[in-house]
Amino acid sequence: MSQRSQRKKDHIDLANKYYLPHPDADFSGINLIRPALPESKISSDSIKTTFFHKIASAPFFIEAMTGGSDESYEINRRLAFCAKEENIAMALGSASILEKEPEQLKSFVIAREINPTGILLANINPLTKPKVAEQIIKELQADALQIHLNAVQEAAMTEGDRDFYWLDNILEIQQLINVPLIIKEVGMGLDPFSVKKLAKLGINYFDVGGMGGTNFVHIENQRTANKDNLFLDDLGLSTVKSLLSNLQEISHVNFIASGGINSSINIFKSLVLGAKYVGIANHFLHLSMQDKNGTALISEIQKLKYQLIILMALFGINKLDDVKKVKYYLSLELTNFLNQI
Repeated sequence: MSQRSQRKKDHIDLANKYYLPHPDADFSGINLIRPALPESKISSDSIKTTFFHKIASAPFFIEAMTGGSDESYEINRRLAFCAKEENIAMALGSASILEKEPEQLKSFVIAREINPTGILLANINPLTKPKVAEQIIKELQADALQIHLNAVQEAAMTEGDRDFYWLDNILEIQQLINVPLIIKEVGMGLDPFSVKKLAKLGINYFDVGGMGGTNFVHIENQRTANKDNLFLDDLGLSTVKSLLSNLQEISHVNFIASGGINSSINIFKSLVLGAKYVGIANHFLHLSMQDKNGTALISEIQKLKYQLIILMALFGINKLDDVKKVKYYLSLELTNFLNQI
């Protein structure tokens, strides 16, 4: 097994080992005001959405996690099966490994083979050559491309990149590809200043990837037993703080909420704050590793859908476009944060 494939395996194993059943992404600071007279009814149609020109049964999806190893082949097979059964979107983990190890393609393309007409997002790092990015999209028949920004993780990784000059290459990729481009953080949150810069350059989709879920600095520390990187643990914004600060400043782009989301109420709160879609990663990974036929994960997806449908009705919302009308108030901590940011 190559060093890259071993790293992919390590990330899966450690993410599952340190799974947080009760993550803290600041959602407790969002207090929803429920109308006693909702004037609505429970309907599965209320949570259906268009996801990159395809219909999905819900606005949440299987977030980018894995690919590039034998173990990830099996995990992506299970995830793709569940995505197909429940008609939700799925994002693959970083396929940048294919630039050096094209033989690992099978661990990614299995998702498209299992779900040939489903919604599939490819994922690469910001230094991937534009032509390689274009080829990955073609091979996977991807509906959109995520470029993940993970400077803190790379800094914590012994073998990580030390070149963070990414913008020019991102723009070259943007000009070359013919599918939507999503800029995604990886557990440290997107700040509004970077989003503004990228939005001015024509990028319309941003996945905040906030703090509160999987901590890749912690994972890298466990991989190498190097505690010197602990000073990097806190260099980010929670999912809620990233959403609030961005949506206060920028209204003409689309935001995806991810990072420490594993419940229907936090999916709903993300939508109330203005997210268009919600990504769930480690929670789904943890469930997918409990059984090979996907029963646990399918059951969880169905439960989240059912609970989200109930929440929509209780708050008097009949379609997803209206979720942002729900009234809420913030904790003192979040209020102070917004005043300062």
